[in-house]
Amino acid sequence: MTITIRDIAVYLPEQVVTNEDLHRERPNWDMARVAARAGILSRHVAGPRETALDLAQRACIALFERHPGLRESVDGLLFCTQTPDYVMPPNACVLHRELGLKQGVFALDTNLACSGYVYSLALAQGLIVAGTCSNILVVTADTYSKLIHPGDRAARTLFGDGAAVSWVTRSEDATGVIDLLCETSGKGFESFYVPAGGHRTPRCPETALERTNASGNTLTAEHINMDGMGVLAFVNSKIPGHVQALLGRNGLRTDDIDLFVFHQASQLALDALARALKLPTDRVFNNLSHHGNTVSASIPIALAEARGARRVRPGTKILLCG
Repeated sequence: MTITIRDIAVYLPEQVVTNEDLHRERPNWDMARVAARAGILSRHVAGPRETALDLAQRACIALFERHPGLRESVDGLLFCTQTPDYVMPPNACVLHRELGLKQGVFALDTNLACSGYVYSLALAQGLIVAGTCSNILVVTADTYSKLIHPGDRAARTLFGDGAAVSWVTRSEDATGVIDLLCETSGKGFESFYVPAGGHRTPRCPETALERTNASGNTLTAEHINMDGMGVLAFVNSKIPGHVQALLGRNGLRTDDIDLFVFHQASQLALDALARALKLPTDRVFNNLSHHGNTVSASIPIALAEARGARRVRPGTKILLCG
């Protein structure tokens, strides 16, 4: 038994911030270099009162409009975000109310970033194979803009906000998810984290103090602290082997895959993976230029756009990697 992704709906905030907008605000930022290295020209940014839950709700409404009977059939709701509306309750429970779903729904939040979509598919598969759920909404939504200091060029130019919802069900034929491989490298968490704001280090006047790092970016302990080169080194050292392991245990080679949809981290990361795996660029999907890195939502947004561009059709073999 396997699962399949029946449909994906996407919502992006109306506000668009271009590289030109950022350059007008910060004339000393070299936005031409950003475009060349990150591959990003613009990104959608949530408004001051617009949350990941709001984006997710709009994506779900769009999905229900395409499938009018789905709302009554949903019995699972998985919400992956690192920017929840509340410390408690989970976003999944609040979204359950906002969507007017029936009471008999399994609702759960997960706190993951780049790997969030693939992990959520693994959770959905487990729930469906176990018979706990039949129709699951896998929601991925983040508003990283709220975690970024306005003076942090590295993070602010890289990330965008967005949401996607995937309708996941049992596959009725041989198509669907072939295999899932999830791994963890917790030892490197300090390469990308928000040091303050949780119970380990609560917010206080000291955590709000601004500092400038070695790259000239301004930030505080209450904002994303990112070691960009450390993250890229992790991608280069771990991800190609991870991809090959997944292919190998299914008797496949890279040539057997029609389209690779990696987490849309940056142009540098996508180019590095293409080189390491010896992939032609036309088989690596890329929508960075107008979205940036939308964290947990990046893979499903890319999948939806690939389908819209008719690069995903019946029989297409796709490899997803976060």
